[in-house]
Amino acid sequence: MKARLVAALRAIDRFFFAPARPAPLVALRIGLAAVLLAQALQIAPLFHALYHHGGLLRGPLKDAFGPRHLPPLGELLATPVESQVLAVLGVLYVASLVGMLLGWRTRLATGAAWLLHLAFMRLAPHTNYGADDFANIFLFYSTVAPGGAALSLDRRAGRATDAPTAGTRLAIRTMQIHLCIAYLLSGVEKASGSQWHDGEAIWRSLVAQGYELLDFTWMAQVPWLPTVAGWLVLVVEIGYAAFIWPAVTRRWWVAAVAAMHAGIGVFMGLHVFAAVMIVLTVAMFGVSAEPAVTVRKQREDGPDFLSAAAASSGTVDRGQGAPPQ
Repeated sequence: MKARLVAALRAIDRFFFAPARPAPLVALRIGLAAVLLAQALQIAPLFHALYHHGGLLRGPLKDAFGPRHLPPLGELLATPVESQVLAVLGVLYVASLVGMLLGWRTRLATGAAWLLHLAFMRLAPHTNYGADDFANIFLFYSTVAPGGAALSLDRRAGRATDAPTAGTRLAIRTMQIHLCIAYLLSGVEKASGSQWHDGEAIWRSLVAQGYELLDFTWMAQVPWLPTVAGWLVLVVEIGYAAFIWPAVTRRWWVAAVAAMHAGIGVFMGLHVFAAVMIVLTVAMFGVSAEPAVTVRKQREDGPDFLSAAAASSGTVDRGQGAPPQ
């Protein structure tokens, strides 16, 4: 019993703290910055209408959409120079995303991007949805994660190293577990009603809720199709937390999640949401964090005691979650 307990504790320690390469965090930094820059370009023509007190929603009506437990941020900017202040904030936001993309002063750039992204969410709360929430959460994670350790100007200038560290592993695990919980809760919530069991949710999303980009009324002739699609969504989301970890199912699940969100982007027009969610899953579970020496040793020596302990505790492989490459 004592030996099993020691083995389990060592497996847990290795799961959370075994030195890891920052490759998944680098992929997250580049992917997330690219998506948010594309979003900024997309909304640039509507910038004044969305964020200014004289825009689509005016004055108190605009602030009424914000959280009640916080003072309206828009009131602080409702001055004669509001347009100029917003313009400066917008330029700083884009500049911070460019710095994040290139890995220049990565922590500073990412921290600025997070704070400015949060500010714009507060300034236009009526436009926020899942893409903004997930992007802001993972921007926050990225402010402390070593995302500039590779493929960055910081690495080129010698300000960062891509050496495997325990802190990198912990950062990756934290984000991985967050994603697993988010998908599990989303799937369970969907499964608690009947709309995803009988296909109504798929039908309403593609035909009856204003998202439709293509004509899907033909699905009325094949009612089993939206039903099957609804069940597949439930399987992918609820199964995410279990099947994204084992090496034998991980790639299939990453592909299934990417395909599901690609469908959302193509057929519902939620391109930013789809891109953000694909970036998160691919970066966290599709990119290996294993140090090259560890991968080489695994291939030469085969599984060791810690691998067996990790397997007994539910961790299929010794890595970040992606197969050795």
